[in-house]
Amino acid sequence: MFLTHPWALVGVGFVALAFYLYQRLEYERLRRYAQLPQVKPSLFWGHLACLGEYFKAEGDEAIDSDHVFSAMIKSIGNPDVMILDVRPFNRPLLIIRDAEVAEQVSKQSKTWPYGIPKNKRMGFLGPLIGPQSIILTTGHKWKETRKRFNPGFAHQHLMSLLPIILDKTEPFLAHLRGYADTNEVFSLEPLCTGITFDIIGAVTMGYDVGAQLPDDQQTEFIKLYRNLLSTYENDDGGTPDVMQPRTIWTRYRRAKRLDAHMRGIIQQKYEEMKKQGKKGSRSVLALRLQDEGDDLTDDVVRDTIDQLKSFLFAGHDTTSILLQWAFYELSRTPRVLQTLRAELDDLFGPGPDADPEAVRRAFETRGEELMRRMTYMSAVIKEILRLYPPAGTARYVPPGSNWQLRRSDGSSILLDGVILYNCHTLIQRDEGVYGPSANDFIPERWLGNTDTWMGKEEEGEESAEEGARDGTEKADGDDREKKVPAAVSSGEGHSIPAAAWRPFERGPRNCIGQELANIEARVILACAVRKYDFIKVGAGEAKLDSEGNPLLNEKGQHVSETNVYTRRSITARPHDGIEMRVKLRERWS
Repeated sequence: MFLTHPWALVGVGFVALAFYLYQRLEYERLRRYAQLPQVKPSLFWGHLACLGEYFKAEGDEAIDSDHVFSAMIKSIGNPDVMILDVRPFNRPLLIIRDAEVAEQVSKQSKTWPYGIPKNKRMGFLGPLIGPQSIILTTGHKWKETRKRFNPGFAHQHLMSLLPIILDKTEPFLAHLRGYADTNEVFSLEPLCTGITFDIIGAVTMGYDVGAQLPDDQQTEFIKLYRNLLSTYENDDGGTPDVMQPRTIWTRYRRAKRLDAHMRGIIQQKYEEMKKQGKKGSRSVLALRLQDEGDDLTDDVVRDTIDQLKSFLFAGHDTTSILLQWAFYELSRTPRVLQTLRAELDDLFGPGPDADPEAVRRAFETRGEELMRRMTYMSAVIKEILRLYPPAGTARYVPPGSNWQLRRSDGSSILLDGVILYNCHTLIQRDEGVYGPSANDFIPERWLGNTDTWMGKEEEGEESAEEGARDGTEKADGDDREKKVPAAVSSGEGHSIPAAAWRPFERGPRNCIGQELANIEARVILACAVRKYDFIKVGAGEAKLDSEGNPLLNEKGQHVSETNVYTRRSITARPHDGIEMRVKLRERWS
């Protein structure tokens, strides 16, 4: 009789629901991923509370989440993967630090011919890179976009644009000369960002964005772009809450203004092409539009805007970060700087006669030969990208995919509904691959394999693995084939597999612009490091001996009481913008 009372039935139902919810919560938090390495989860909070404790313990360096992930993984014995449950703020995240495990995430398969789909939570970048961006799209849509724009980023085409890259390098060198004259402290970040933005704007749009000009002389385009980009950063350099309605609305309005401006640029370039034919601009945009009919459709314009925004963001940001770290490491490692200068002197001629103008003439007359012979320069760039990758890659396994990841111990795990994060910072500093010097700047570890990046492009269904089956790789748009060693020595008796260096990721969805980054980094560094000495100021500043000379440690680097670390604002960058002084190289003053 008691159970027939309405309130009794409600009470029983409530207890049953509570029991079900508890069981469900316990399964999701404690049992579902119990077989995966992880820090101890909380029944109600998963790993959120623990994550907060690690962020607090890491202090300033916690500005970059990869450093926090590194500390967490070390605390549980450095397994190949670690699961992180941060629901309800995001889906479960599998952090991957093993190169061969990461390779399974990036390569193509029968289930995903173009690789595992990108993480849908990256959609917050939509206003910045466009909803149809090559970075966000998947499947045939991605494949068609990649194939359409590949010719503009092919090695030989980019080499034909070398004079443009050299033109944009001149204002950068002029800024350095000005700072050398005044001996004032400056930040490398705006200088490096300005030159890389000018280059990517000219290469992709055939347009002078004026990013290196004074603020009051810059183009409307660069002002609109930087206005939009600023909504992705807080004043302290962190990433703001992407879900704040005010932020979302501000981004939407600024993106609309930028898109309208870019629509005008595209239409103007199209009209110019119709008049000039194929003799006009050789930009990526021109190549994209040259086969269009008498009128541009709105769909073509909309898609082109999104791809150009993607190229502009990735092309200026990642290369700027590469240059900042390169100048920093060269400034504090005299041995490497001396070796690099010796190579450049051999290529361009020694002494003051080989000033930046002489370097320019050499590049214009024999650029291909010089690029091939920059073996130590290539090693320096590869080592910088190994130590300081701008970002990792996140893929999402949709529920019902029944996709399994094979761990390094041979076991397999079902990961439907999980975000897979190839953490480049951890993969490329793995002591199991790079030995005890994994955290040290040693370009020599790449000698003997330094030319494998130049001309290397993977397209469509051809992955790195397929290209390497017979030991060859083929550049897109180029009939040359070259033998590529499967691995190189780390200099400590260790072998470096190809999968352990992935700053541009691997597989069919590798970065379309990696060749451009390589070319412009070589040109800029070749022009600057031969003529100027860079002196770090502030964080990472060298301790001096009684005679005013920098003290060196056992690794041949400047001793410093402070460190330069990374902060993450979409990408990972030096936290202080690399504050420097610069002076003319002693024998050139």
